[in-house]
Amino acid sequence: MNSILAYGRDNIWLIALTINYILVISLSIFIILKNKNPVKTLSFLFALAALPFLGLVVYYFFGQDYRKSKIFEKKYILDNDRIKGWREQFKLDQEEKDSFRSDFGEGIYKIYTLLKKNEKAILTFDNELEILVNGEKKFERLREDLGKAKNHIHMEYFVLFDDELGTELIDILSKKAKEGVKVRLVYDDVGSDISSKAKKKMTEAGVLHLPFMPVRFSNSTSKLNYRDHRKIVVIDGTVGYVGGINLDQRYDNSYNNERYWRDTHLRLQGGAVGSLQSSFLLTWNFVTGDETEIDQNLFPDNKPESQDPVAVQMAASGPDTDWANIMEALFCAMTAARERIFITSPYYMPNDAIFTAMKTAARSGVDVRVILPYESDSWAAQYASDSYIEESLESGIRIFRYCKGFVHAKTMLVDNRLSTIGTANLDYRSFALNFEITALIYNTAINDQMAGIFETDLENCEEVTLDRWKERGIRRKLKESFSRLWAPLL
Repeated sequence: MNSILAYGRDNIWLIALTINYILVISLSIFIILKNKNPVKTLSFLFALAALPFLGLVVYYFFGQDYRKSKIFEKKYILDNDRIKGWREQFKLDQEEKDSFRSDFGEGIYKIYTLLKKNEKAILTFDNELEILVNGEKKFERLREDLGKAKNHIHMEYFVLFDDELGTELIDILSKKAKEGVKVRLVYDDVGSDISSKAKKKMTEAGVLHLPFMPVRFSNSTSKLNYRDHRKIVVIDGTVGYVGGINLDQRYDNSYNNERYWRDTHLRLQGGAVGSLQSSFLLTWNFVTGDETEIDQNLFPDNKPESQDPVAVQMAASGPDTDWANIMEALFCAMTAARERIFITSPYYMPNDAIFTAMKTAARSGVDVRVILPYESDSWAAQYASDSYIEESLESGIRIFRYCKGFVHAKTMLVDNRLSTIGTANLDYRSFALNFEITALIYNTAINDQMAGIFETDLENCEEVTLDRWKERGIRRKLKESFSRLWAPLL
């Protein structure tokens, strides 16, 4: 017995490694048999093989697939039933305009048809939009709208910090709750950081606030990988906000921030607000576990009187949907493009389908341009994004790196009729793991306005040339290649 204990002490690392690789081999067979995305599968196999112990930890936190789990499968079924009921009860559907197909062409019509197959993606024609450039403009408008709230305020955010800006907004929500306004707030448990003091203040004021899929390391670490990345506000069912700007003062350049933050958000009124409301209420039912009582106040029949109404379709996706709705919509739009595709994204890690669509479009004569940060907020994301640049340039895609600060906007223009503003990045996580939402805007005037914003951003960019890019050193190329292996996990 003593000899066995002595052998164990003398060879503890050998024994640990043996156990590690027995687990790795067993887990690798399990991963392969799941027949998932080969790139993601190889990334996990690489992590398990090359990183003893750490690889197992990585898989435990990030590798488990919840898309087909009972919790999301049940949510998907319930959500479909609820959406159908709300659409019928409050007449959310709008008749398709006869001229839509001829006005916008077959390519755009296919995108609409694709999303229409999903019962939650309805097209509304009566919207009034305001594009908000940067946080200072968004928060100026948001403060005004929150102050005017009479019935309810619904907010859903990936990031909420109780910094100076967050505290101010929490004070506004608390004040409105005391006035009798129903305030519901959902914040992501991983992306947000709210003090107990701030939570207590909201609770005492009557603000209903809950974290999305809270992570308790004792029993739910596997949920860490699936986060609510949406940024939604609905006020009295008549005003909505969606886009890239979180509740964090670094997004607002009027504060004394270390870095300029370039972002885009959307304020809207009209039928599309009902789609945002539906998305929020589905999330609220999920986090509460209860069925929220729905009445006409949540879906008021109050449309804006606009001289130039805009057609908008909301695409929501996440591990609770059968289809990657946002990714498929972007793919469909790219393959339909005939003149231009202008993309702004903080991260550039497209999956095979999107990357192929972009390269094919560029080689067929479409003007494909991408604005990325010159310097990312994550070194791993930086190198992983950079690994796609050389192949992009060789295909004719023009890459511009934003030098004024950090560009966090998630927008796309296709030809002169389609624009998108939303929460989804051009990466694996947004397409497959996170809960995201994007507004697809079918309107020439809005497209022209977005193109003007894109051109202005180009003035603060440096275009990447293929010859110069190829001169980067072998050390940088190795970092890029290594980071790219982890792209599905970032």
